[in-house]
Amino acid sequence: MAKKNYIFTNKEHPRKAIMSTILGVLSSASLILAAYLSYVDKGAENMRYGSACFLAMIFAFVGVVLGVLGRMEKDKFYLFCYVGIALNLLAIGLVSLILYAGALL
Repeated sequence: MAKKNYIFTNKEHPRKAIMSTILGVLSSASLILAAYLSYVDKGAENMRYGSACFLAMIFAFVGVVLGVLGRMEKDKFYLFCYVGIALNLLAIGLVSLILYAGALL
């Protein structure tokens, strides 16, 4: 009979990290959707797309802060911290790429 090793723990995922991941998904998805819809409109500038990108940028900055705060908590699982920070940094990079591409034109 095989020996089964069970480890019981009271660790949990920080709520700040889960919120950071949710904000990262929302901001990355809204940036990708705004870029796609602008492409479909043949590059037409629409105020809605700009405001969506602005809100996504705010969400991304808040998400990075929440991810770091969640990572600083002791005796927790850190998966959502790292995923949230990565998604939010991706969103900030997408905003930077959009602004850089707009400055070149």
